[in-house]
Amino acid sequence: MSDIIYGKNTVIEMIKSGHQIEELWMIDNIVTKEHNIKEYILKNQIKYHLVHRKQLDQMVKGNHQGIVARIAPFHYYDIDDLLEEAKDKQEKALLMILDGLEDPHNLGAILRSADCCGVHGVIIPKNRSVSLNATVAKMSSGAIEYVKVAKVTNLTTTIKKLKKLGLWIIGCDANSNMDYRQMDACVPLAIVIGSEGKGISRLVKENCDVLVKLPMKGHVTSLNASVAASIMLYEVVNKRCPL
Repeated sequence: MSDIIYGKNTVIEMIKSGHQIEELWMIDNIVTKEHNIKEYILKNQIKYHLVHRKQLDQMVKGNHQGIVARIAPFHYYDIDDLLEEAKDKQEKALLMILDGLEDPHNLGAILRSADCCGVHGVIIPKNRSVSLNATVAKMSSGAIEYVKVAKVTNLTTTIKKLKKLGLWIIGCDANSNMDYRQMDACVPLAIVIGSEGKGISRLVKENCDVLVKLPMKGHVTSLNASVAASIMLYEVVNKRCPL
């Protein structure tokens, strides 16, 4: 089953990455102003239609920026593929485990940060979790094509497998007594971020090697999941690649 994506940057990154574009719709204005888009379309021999903006408004809900595309379904990877990515780059593994995120905006933003920080893969559960879709693609600004995503049946089982393979599992939990800046990020690791409302589930939390918290000095009790993920990732970057 095909997926629909929209937005200039999202569509361009899909084309550049080699993702199959089955069909594309755009307004005349795009062809006139965005010469690189037309160049990508012609170079890759993509079937396209020039339409009125109103037709695009009916096709998608969101800021399509005058361009919509139907693409081949998003591809999911195996855990071994994620670890192979780290091996190929001769780097210590850095994975993200997302425990029950349901907001596609959060997943998209996390994929964008993951790409910036060199994450080798993101793991999501098959049930009670957002999947890769058009909103995720839009929010990721194309990172969805560069960060490998694995969808697994059971997070706890997956975590146990990763631990046997030598990865440390670090969960982000508001009730921990350990500051996130104290974590050892110079080992192969997977960072766990919980759902928007409930945080990390009990079984997943029990199987983490370490739980860390992001200190809060204000009045709110938690950060958005994608913000928390970015802070954790950049702390890893800071520790692995100090100035």
